[in-house]
Amino acid sequence: MILDGKSPTGPIEQTWDKHRFEMKLVNPANKRKYKVLVVGTGLAGASAAASLGELGYNVEAFCYQDSPRRAHSIAAQGGINAAKNYPNDGDSIRRLFYDTVKGGDFRSREADVWRLAQVSNNIIDQCVAQGVPFARDYGGYLDNRSFGGAQVSRTFYARGQTGQQLLLGAYSALSRQIKAGTVKMYPRTEMLDLVVVDGEAKGITIRDLVTGEVRCHVGDAVLLCTGGYVNVFYLSTNAMGCSVTALWRAYKKGAYFANPCYTQIHPTCIPQSGDYQSKLTLMSESLRNDGRCWVPKNHDDNRPPNDIPEEDRDYYLERKYPSFGNLAPRDIASRAAKEQCDDGRGVGPGGRGVYLDFRDAIERLGAGLIRERYGNLFEMYELITAEDGYKVPMRIYPAPHYAMGGLWVDYNLMSNLPGLFVLGEANFSVHGANRLGASALMQGLADGYFIIPYTIADYLAQTRPGAVTTDHPECAQSIEEVNAYRDRLLSVNGKRTVTDFMRELGHLIWENAGMARSEESLTEVIDKIPAIREEFWQNVRVTGNGNQVNQQLENAGRTADFVEFAELLARDALHRRESCGGHFRVEYQYEDGEAKRDDENFSYSAAWEFKGVDREPELHKEPLKFESVELAVRSYK
Repeated sequence: MILDGKSPTGPIEQTWDKHRFEMKLVNPANKRKYKVLVVGTGLAGASAAASLGELGYNVEAFCYQDSPRRAHSIAAQGGINAAKNYPNDGDSIRRLFYDTVKGGDFRSREADVWRLAQVSNNIIDQCVAQGVPFARDYGGYLDNRSFGGAQVSRTFYARGQTGQQLLLGAYSALSRQIKAGTVKMYPRTEMLDLVVVDGEAKGITIRDLVTGEVRCHVGDAVLLCTGGYVNVFYLSTNAMGCSVTALWRAYKKGAYFANPCYTQIHPTCIPQSGDYQSKLTLMSESLRNDGRCWVPKNHDDNRPPNDIPEEDRDYYLERKYPSFGNLAPRDIASRAAKEQCDDGRGVGPGGRGVYLDFRDAIERLGAGLIRERYGNLFEMYELITAEDGYKVPMRIYPAPHYAMGGLWVDYNLMSNLPGLFVLGEANFSVHGANRLGASALMQGLADGYFIIPYTIADYLAQTRPGAVTTDHPECAQSIEEVNAYRDRLLSVNGKRTVTDFMRELGHLIWENAGMARSEESLTEVIDKIPAIREEFWQNVRVTGNGNQVNQQLENAGRTADFVEFAELLARDALHRRESCGGHFRVEYQYEDGEAKRDDENFSYSAAWEFKGVDREPELHKEPLKFESVELAVRSYK
């Protein structure tokens, strides 16, 4: 089946403005008749809920944390992109557009990416107005730094805590609407089902994580803003609570899942320290502005890094990619680091690490300026490793970080299920097969502040408000199914912990579908997952009950979803017989080891339709057309 992304036609520079004019509107008096449910209150969710509340809609917002301030968006460190061209170094909306399409290895929709680049400048103005403390240069203007995949400085930042500061800005806007009464906030709740009535999304079923109550909330539209799914690898840079559950439950109710194999490995993370570690720690990509990546030239060179002379160091990114050097894109920098370690030149315990060295930058700029730019990151590194990054090179290694795949959406951010909108990392729309650094925050706020307020109106204007109430039979059935699922988890009473299953699954996926994939390794995943799933439902142990705080029960449900989702990820990776971006099939590479795309056969987004847990999903294709960017071999050399 061929999918239509509903991209506007005409000159790409005019598509968003033309589309906004052609969409239907809801007049101010009618907005308060509609109710919108927003699931997730990170940057995408908080900005969407605040914006829709400001417009006059009735909004109910849900998060599993005790406050929207705890959303995982706070973990983003390095910055947010925008095409302001403040440094006067050649940036423009078109260049940001081109860098993003190329960075995604030509596997994203042109119109969506252009819109993202176009509204990026509005985001900065919005956040400055909210008081976000962006870094300033000596003249008082907003400062910029570089990120991977670009040769201009377009990244706005607040030291190494940009995500936290942006979320506080969105949270302040959200809090204003909560006080005004247009937004009602439901913290400590988890979405466990999507309520679909006559083919349209009309509600969600949630579990109160404090009391255990299961209930339905209905509305005229549902916005999923629940982030990504890379915790399928178990160890990742994501918070442990990040899961695929909301997306997976929507997928099982008919929403298509697009490009699940597109996952991003971040090259700049603190290496794993032990088998029983629960998560990995991100070190911002911004560090590669001033830090230089290297490994010893000689195998088994175990000298302390400061004792290794210049002639015995291999600055491998500068050697392989002279045009971009240490600011090569994440997928390329990650594979390059793995290549050095596989060659026996890795550093640290187990040889799974490379050096990120600030020696030259400190000599050139002084420790004070480096501390001003990255101080909290150096503090965090020392707290975790007991090593001083100012005196000894940091040790880093790639780690799972971000999901480019997600639920399929059209240009209006609506899934194939009418009424179900998907924002931020939860959708698949703009990053293609690889996300450029500092573009996640840009997408989340673009979707919430500047896109969904227009596109949801076009849907609601054609919808009768309040058509479904909580006494609808679909609500009763959904609650019954959620309760039965909960009781099934609690009744197994096996001998293995939830974490044990998640660790086993994560190891299988990381080793076979991580930085490198092959037909053999992906087939192994698909063959082994049914056995893991079967044992889970026969031998998992979940203590406690469902009528109280029970994090084992929460984690059990999320793990069960990950076990099912992992098979879809592997099937998607197996079907895509090419290498592109973060999806690297070892059978498809050039002689120099770079990814080899197959534009003739795979220039499309793959959207999968659920057909049953034990049945193969159905593939739907959305062809990708490139009219403003010429398809080319992606090179950063």
